[in-house]
Formats: sequence, structure tokens, C-alpha cells
Amino acid sequence: MSNTELYEKRLKRVQDAVDLKEPDTVPVVPMVAGVPFHLYDTGASHSTDFYDYDKSAEAFIKYHEEFEPDARMIPAAQSGRINEIAGSTMLDWPGRPGTTVPDLSPHQVLEYEYMLQDEYDELINDYSAFIFKKFIPRAYPGLKGFEKFEVDPASMLGANSFMPMFNDDVREAMQNFIEMIDESKKYVQSVVKLSNKLDEMGFPPFFTGKGQVQYDIISDYLRGTLGTFDDLLEVPEKIAKANDLFTDIQIKNFKYFEKSPMRVKRVFFPLHKGMDGFMSPKQYDELYWQPYQEILKFLIGMGVTPFIYTEGAYDSRVDYIRERLLELPAGSCVIHFEKGDFAQLKEKFSGIACLMGGMPIYLLEYGTKEQVVDRVKYLIDNCADGGGYIFNVNATAEKVKRENYEAMFETARTYGKNKAATLFLQNK
Repeated sequence: MSNTELYEKRLKRVQDAVDLKEPDTVPVVPMVAGVPFHLYDTGASHSTDFYDYDKSAEAFIKYHEEFEPDARMIPAAQSGRINEIAGSTMLDWPGRPGTTVPDLSPHQVLEYEYMLQDEYDELINDYSAFIFKKFIPRAYPGLKGFEKFEVDPASMLGANSFMPMFNDDVREAMQNFIEMIDESKKYVQSVVKLSNKLDEMGFPPFFTGKGQVQYDIISDYLRGTLGTFDDLLEVPEKIAKANDLFTDIQIKNFKYFEKSPMRVKRVFFPLHKGMDGFMSPKQYDELYWQPYQEILKFLIGMGVTPFIYTEGAYDSRVDYIRERLLELPAGSCVIHFEKGDFAQLKEKFSGIACLMGGMPIYLLEYGTKEQVVDRVKYLIDNCADGGGYIFNVNATAEKVKRENYEAMFETARTYGKNKAATLFLQNK
């Protein structure tokens, strides 16, 4: 079978599952990060993700050649050099000068309050000014000169209005920014090169866009987890207004899908701060999910599939999410769970949304081959019936035992295909 035919076969297999149909076999799409670095002696690591893009790409190409997933997963890193120039403070990453993060470890997120509670109004009333003059200088010291972006309204004739910005601090920030732009071209070219290569090899993408729940934007990047805990109690109305702002911005940014020729239109949403215990059911409804539902409706209206990737324990949220997804067209979303009883999850979301996940990554590193095989069979037995299930690990996979990883793929392929054939005969 040619690579073009394989591409089409995989594309249909995954889309059938998303559409709640029974595919020819259970699609296998593990979300991986460091797995190729641990399995192959190519010299690639998470540090090369940030600094030697082609070397990382080599490892991911070998991974796809060997395991042949039904959709591609590629490194989700950034340019280390760009972050160095900007002086990024919310990340520590392997390969950064002076870091203690090992080369084979993913980047680490460092939370700070880049926005004070009494600055919500500044954010809401003039988003661009706040981002350029306060958030960027605080989060990226290499661009600190942006805080002096000023235009003198009394000198609008000619170029004199820019005089407040003609200083060394702004010059340094602009020079750094230009260097970041030049570096970004190298990074983007490498990502496009790898994507095109995997296309040619017959591996379609699983998702082609990324978004974030509005509350998570506030909590992850502006106020921090602890800051938003205070805000939930003290200024919930400010969170609501900021949610509206980020709804409008994301909807505007997603409009490119309307005219995009992409055959795969799915947007990845990692849900960071909505897990059990982070807020009350009322707060979750009003300040977390309902604003997010507006983005879901918009994307679905354009024919785009949201990929809802929950993180952490979601036991107290499952029934609520099910009710919200019932308000949307059947088969319009993919939902991933990290934890939970997958037999019950499949029952709850059957006919509503495509279920994804269920393979514990700790078994791939610390379990036995037999445990891995048993877990794969459990998931296929309980989730494959009726379609609407994509096999995936429960979190991003890093270090794994080769024999366990091979057993996972082999079992998912053979047992999943046998299951599909049995279901086909039963339905005839």
C-alpha cells in the first residue's frame, strides 16, 4: 500500500471514530513527548527540541516509521534561543544556560503573578496596552523597554509624537525582538519540514490548532493558581469580564478555519485548572465551563472539532460535562480523560462525544508486559463497541520500557482489529 493510500486509510479510521462510527480497527494515537528520545540512540533529547530541531525531528521520524500511529504527534517545544533573547521567566527548559533541568526532561513551568488583582480593569479596558506595557516587561525582561511605548498626543504632527520612545531601552527591546523574529523563521521552517515529511510518510495530523479555556489563560499566565483562588472569592465579576475578553480574542483568532483548506480541523484544548477540588460546582459552571462552551459552539459551527483534554481527576465534573456536551451536536467533540473508570466513561459519553485516553503511562515505564496487555484489552473491550473511541495514553508519554511500548501497540493493533471484525459480523 502506498503512503498516500495509508494516509487516506488512517485519516478515515480516526475520523470514523470521531464521528462515532465503528472504524476498521481501533485508532491508536498515543500522545508522546520524550518517547522517541528514550527509544533511539540519535543524540536527540528535550534540549534538542529547543536548540537542534532537525536532530529531534530525526528521532520522531524513526518513531513513526517503527510504530506507525494512526495520526502524527510531533514535538511541542519552543525555540530555546528565542526564549533566551526574551529572557522568559515563566519557563525553565533543558539546554538553557545555567539550567538544572536535565536534557531528557521536558520544560518546567514557573508560576508568577504577572498581573495584580487591582489591574483587571487595565487588562479589560485596554488589552494591548496592558500586554505591551506591563505583562511583556514583567514576563520577558529582554523586552522590558516595551513599557516605554508612548505616543505624545500633543505632538501628532509628523513623527514628533514618537519622541517618548526614542531611547536606549526601547532600542534594546526592538533589537531583541527583531532577533527573535529571525530566529523564529528557523524554528517554523523546521516544524513545517517535519510535518511535510510525516505527511509524505502517510501520517495525518491529529489536531491542527490550539486554544485554551479562558479561566486557564488568567490562571496560567496572569494571576497564577493561588492568585485566581483569591479572585474566585474576592473579584469573581472581574474574572467573568476577563473571560469575555478572551472569548472574543480566541473567536477572532480561530476564524482562519473558515477558509482553511486543511482536511483535519481539530483544536487541542488542555484543561489545566478545572480538575476536582479547584473550585466549587457553581464557580466551575459560571467561570470555567460556560465561557468555554461559547468557544466550543463557535468552532463546531465552522466544522471544527474541539479536542477537550482534561488533566487530573475529573470525577466530580463528568456528569456536568456530559450535560453540556448534550447541548452540542453528537460527535462534534473528542474528550480525553486522564483518570476514571473507562467502562463508565464510555457508557456516559456513548453517542455524544468520541472518548480518548485510558492507558496509564506509569504502566509503560514501571509495569510488566502482561499488565500492559491486560490494560489494552480492558480498554478495547469496554470502549470499542459502537465506535467513538481512540486509544491513547492517559497523559503525555515520556520514558517507557521498549517491551511495554511494543506490547501496547501490538495488542491495540491485533486485539482492536479482531474486536472490530467481531462487531462487524455481529451487526450483519
